[in-house]
Amino acid sequence: MARKYFGTDGVRGQVGCSPITPDFVMRLGYAAGKTLAARGKLPPGEQPAVLIGKDTRISGYMLEAALEAGFAAAGVHVILAGPIPTPAVAYLTRALRLQAGVVISASHNPYYDNGIKFFSASGTKLPDALEEEIEAHLDEPMGCAESAELGRARRIDDAAGRYIEFCKSTFPNDLDLRGLKIALDCANGAAYHIAPKVFHELGADVISVGVSPNGLNINEGVGATAPASLREAVLKSGADLGVALDGDGDRVLMCDHSGELYDGDKLLYVIARAQKREGRLEGVVGTLMSNLGFEHAVARLGAGFVRAKVGDRYVLEQLLEHGYKLGGENSGHVICLDRHTTGDGIISALQVLAALRLADETLPQACSDLVFYPQRLINVRMKAGFDWKVDQGIAAAQKAAEAELGSEGRVLLRPSGTEPLLRVLVEGADGEKVERLARLIAEAVREAVE
Repeated sequence: MARKYFGTDGVRGQVGCSPITPDFVMRLGYAAGKTLAARGKLPPGEQPAVLIGKDTRISGYMLEAALEAGFAAAGVHVILAGPIPTPAVAYLTRALRLQAGVVISASHNPYYDNGIKFFSASGTKLPDALEEEIEAHLDEPMGCAESAELGRARRIDDAAGRYIEFCKSTFPNDLDLRGLKIALDCANGAAYHIAPKVFHELGADVISVGVSPNGLNINEGVGATAPASLREAVLKSGADLGVALDGDGDRVLMCDHSGELYDGDKLLYVIARAQKREGRLEGVVGTLMSNLGFEHAVARLGAGFVRAKVGDRYVLEQLLEHGYKLGGENSGHVICLDRHTTGDGIISALQVLAALRLADETLPQACSDLVFYPQRLINVRMKAGFDWKVDQGIAAAQKAAEAELGSEGRVLLRPSGTEPLLRVLVEGADGEKVERLARLIAEAVREAVE
């Protein structure tokens, strides 16, 4: 079944445009509620309950109310957590033994976008089949439960505190962060009131950036997708390192004292290397976007390596299928299954810091034997309905590039799951060749689109 609304990370779009409108989101809440009620294994007379969290976008108030109404109409109780990171919703859903968790967020997108994503009772992203079941209910007329069976809503006041303690519990008890100055960029997003407390309470001297959300400035020139802000904070404050999160707190980027950036592949390697020393690394899951140098470095550690489709949900699927505990994307979604059920920017950063503390190393030292292949990614905007797979010009450009790279590189074309973009990735041993071939393929795509 082709999905009409769900992408790689829930339902997402520009607020006020289909599908991110109040009426659709209310129907989405109702459809999800009916799906949960039908699948739930609850004692007779007990109604299902869900947790709703959100980031700091101004549209979160409106969409929260619409979701609450939809769930209530389906006979589902709602617990409102307010602004908390996406992984906090996953944790609290599991900790409170609820039937599902819902996040209102468009992650790293600008404030005028928003989205809805779901977590299962076990704190994992919903499988495709369950999202398809929700979509099937969306095609049915919206109804309403009998008055006595309507869902109720209440707020949970200690959601942030519970999650702060959970994050701290993933850091070794015999370690602390005393003597470490950390620049921390929270992207004016959901972690603004949580991440600084986590690192501070573990002993670090924290320099906070992006902790003044106003509903409109989430991800605006700050956070993991705007690393210049983190670099500036590190260099200006003389910090030992920097940590940047995205708007919903599930993605992380780090930099060292000199401002050198460390993406998801590098952070995964630091954690994998530490787990190898401890004798508990079996394998790592990357994605189609993971650098070849990272794959080779994991092989040198004597661990398995598997590539998943792009999207942290697909990384999780491969982790579960192969029995691995560590995986992620170079964009900064890092999943440590021995610590949490989903990607978590704060917890991933803590695992990197724990690895550095245990080995008494800096970030540059921990990555000294990791050599990346030059990689060039170009995003080309597409028109609605454009089928890039059948265009002969694009196919010819890709084939010619692959022939020139040979076994020393690769070409990957893939559509974005959240935006109307075709991502053109070229990777190889020769940086100049990689740049030239990426531009040639991107130009072929632009010509085809026009």
